[in-house]
Amino acid sequence: MPTFFERKQIVTPGELLAEGDYLAGENTYAEDNKIYASRIGLADYDHKKVNVVALRAFYFPKVGDMVIGTVLEVGFTGWTVDIKAPYRALLRASDVLSRPFKPQNDELSQVLNAGDLIVAKIASYDRAHDPQLTVGEPGLGKITRGHIIKVTPTKIPRVIGRKGSMISIIKQETGCQIILGVNGVILVTGKTPEDEELAMMAIQKIEEESHTSGLTDRITEFLKEEKAKREENKK
Repeated sequence: MPTFFERKQIVTPGELLAEGDYLAGENTYAEDNKIYASRIGLADYDHKKVNVVALRAFYFPKVGDMVIGTVLEVGFTGWTVDIKAPYRALLRASDVLSRPFKPQNDELSQVLNAGDLIVAKIASYDRAHDPQLTVGEPGLGKITRGHIIKVTPTKIPRVIGRKGSMISIIKQETGCQIILGVNGVILVTGKTPEDEELAMMAIQKIEEESHTSGLTDRITEFLKEEKAKREENKK
């Protein structure tokens, strides 16, 4: 009863995953006592059930990527962070503290606690180890203000636009600072809640219409029209 994949291996539609006494789980199908993948994703198994976790909904880590994550757990030597990937990421206390870390004295929950949001970079990652994060560069660390909006990770290049054209327009028309996590999590920080709302509306519109052409012009027109409406309502 062989399997033909390593756990968490990327597989493609039609790829043979297992043969024999196995059950077809999520995103797989059975044919002639064999299990095949029905979509691209990460192969795994639970007892006798073979599954494929679809990649479209997940971010696949790469070293150097900027991500926005949520702290899930506080450990003895660091934090476990959700970065919308199939794997949890790790942030070491020694990377955050500006002094030597002493487990017997340092209460890590006072630095970062479960539920906190951080901007970080992928410091290291390979198939044998969970992603390691770093916040040791300017602009990285705990998020203290702004709003979060989440999009499908594969739509981030559309939000950026060709040569940064789309994101530049949103920043220019709303006056907001925008940090794009490659994992599909975006931080929007503006002077007013109204500015942040307008930027998030534009980003949501991009995700919904990302498959269409002429989107940059439509987003520009949308932002100008919304700003005009709001100015009119103030009168």
